[in-house]
Amino acid sequence: MDSRVVQEIAEVRSQVATWRREGKRIGFVPTMGYLHEGHLSLMRQALACCDRLVVSIFVNPTQFGPSEDLSAYPRDLAGDLAKIRSVGEALVFVPSVEAMYPQGAQTFVEVMEVTQPLCGVSRPIHFRGVTTVVCKLFLIVQPDIAIFGEKDFQQLVAIRQMVRDLRFPVEVLGGPIVREADGLAMSSRNAYLDPDQRMSARALSRALTEARLRFAAGERDAKHLLGVARAILESISGIEIDYVEVRDPVGLHTVEGAVKSEDRLFVAAYLGRARLIDNAPLGGACGLPPASV
Repeated sequence: MDSRVVQEIAEVRSQVATWRREGKRIGFVPTMGYLHEGHLSLMRQALACCDRLVVSIFVNPTQFGPSEDLSAYPRDLAGDLAKIRSVGEALVFVPSVEAMYPQGAQTFVEVMEVTQPLCGVSRPIHFRGVTTVVCKLFLIVQPDIAIFGEKDFQQLVAIRQMVRDLRFPVEVLGGPIVREADGLAMSSRNAYLDPDQRMSARALSRALTEARLRFAAGERDAKHLLGVARAILESISGIEIDYVEVRDPVGLHTVEGAVKSEDRLFVAAYLGRARLIDNAPLGGACGLPPASV
């Protein structure tokens, strides 16, 4: 099967039903398009463990707040399709807003506790939109495995919680953060950065790296590690910090006092009209300079 683009829900369900009858294992990578190497790495991960791949491209309106960048969000369907084809064969689902949200739709799926901190503070309706659309996509695609990038780690935690709570027969996997050569986490919103802002944006990964190096050197106090990361962000003109926090990787509870290797440092900041996020575990391998336990 060559890559095939479909817009109708019935077409996706028909193809998936055929694959099911053939005993195929189905992997799914949901995206909002404007694809980069981070997205493509998730598709390769899915193809490595599944027989068939479904990729969705849908800019989901319900996860954008009233003052956020829905209308300006970058789009390039032709480029996206070329990139998907470079990875391998896939069924590409490109639904309309009307298909995903029928007229008069009033049902939402909301995960409560893990969506409240971090990005949930500055984007209070965001995760409700994410879990609602992912729930709909799971019901349409019915995958065996779904893969989400760890850059949006809070999203990954929320979706895993939803899958556990609603008993979806889907295995949710995380894909490692893919970074530019200078450490900046790949993101569709990086397109908003002008050259000077692009240089400044490196401070996010530098903040994570420095905290990880301090951890590797024996520092275990959360307050001290947070201070190291925050100082780097505060040293860069034009960066407005949203948050710098250490939380556990399962329930996203605040970590105070002594930290563990698996605890994660989360950072978010504004640069012009771009809001950038990044995170990393304090110990272990993650694509940033190594930090031993």
